[in-house]
Amino acid sequence: MLPLGLRVVNKIKKIVAEEMEKIGSEEIIMSTLQNKETWAKTDRWSDEKVDVWFKSKLKNDTEVGFGWSHEEPITEMMKSHIASYNDLPVYVHQFQNKLRNEVRAKSGIMRCREFVMKDMYCFAQTEEANLEFYNKSIEAYKNVFERVGLGSITYVTSASGGVFTDKFSHEFQTICDAGEDIIYVNKEKNVALNEEIYNEKTLEEMNMKESDFEKVKAAEVGNIFNFGTKKCEDMELLFSDRDGVKKPVFLSSYGIGITRLLGVLAEVNGGENGIVWTESVAPFRFHIVEIISEDTKVRDMAEKIYKEIGGENALYDDRDLRAGEKFADADLLGMPYQIVVSEKNISLGKLEFKNRKTGEVKMITVEELREF
Repeated sequence: MLPLGLRVVNKIKKIVAEEMEKIGSEEIIMSTLQNKETWAKTDRWSDEKVDVWFKSKLKNDTEVGFGWSHEEPITEMMKSHIASYNDLPVYVHQFQNKLRNEVRAKSGIMRCREFVMKDMYCFAQTEEANLEFYNKSIEAYKNVFERVGLGSITYVTSASGGVFTDKFSHEFQTICDAGEDIIYVNKEKNVALNEEIYNEKTLEEMNMKESDFEKVKAAEVGNIFNFGTKKCEDMELLFSDRDGVKKPVFLSSYGIGITRLLGVLAEVNGGENGIVWTESVAPFRFHIVEIISEDTKVRDMAEKIYKEIGGENALYDDRDLRAGEKFADADLLGMPYQIVVSEKNISLGKLEFKNRKTGEVKMITVEELREF
């Protein structure tokens, strides 16, 4: 990630963190290095069960893996923190680089062998409490995708559990031509099904038919899994209830691909004329383009505007390049608004102001810019 891309990633992370904290989760960070014994307890160290491991050996010949997910190590850690019903529930999340030995790594950051992921975990006393948090998380995820600008084209999609769990799961799929998943969407009822479970039996259970659904390409930007008690039974994470009886903890996990979300935003908001970032995640809100002139008033005005708007809100192009090159770069970089400062504009007492999303270009005064 170069500076502008990293700014987008950090803004996405901030939005995600805010929504996770609203439902009670606290941020932690776990080790990327994985202990073989921990994963062997659930039989997920096996390459036959999980085929995306990167593995190595330490100098003392100990086998280690590189984290592709963190359910097992976080559950192992919780054995030191959960002993009684008084210790539950616990909600934690982290932002971390995951490493997966993907056979089909492709499409830049859409499917990588290394990527930034937000993973969150719920440890609960009862199935009801676990499902309550599961449903809260669905709403929190909807808020995330709404805030980054993908709400209208992202669907909560029913899916199978895959390598994560045999129980039900949900994916969050964004309609996108660059996506590699096929989903079936009923936009009227806001229902979507993953290709794996789209069959006659599922449709019958939903009392719906094939003609109710539209087949579309999509990119998976998030997923949530309910493990029930099985994971904690395998890992021996137990708690004492009010009667002193030992019971297994209920576990669910929640992922959002942060860097994949960056890629999806670029695909959805990109076109022939470059990209247009959503304001909430744009590296900067404004792109100030100074058209180089011998008249010092041009630079003085550009610098004045830059200082007023503030370094956090504006990218200022003061390079000694032709106007055409600067405009081309500005479109490619994708700030939502462009402000053009030139000798001609200043002579009119105006600035050129372009809204990239609508394409509207108008001449405004410095005072009108301040008000905006």
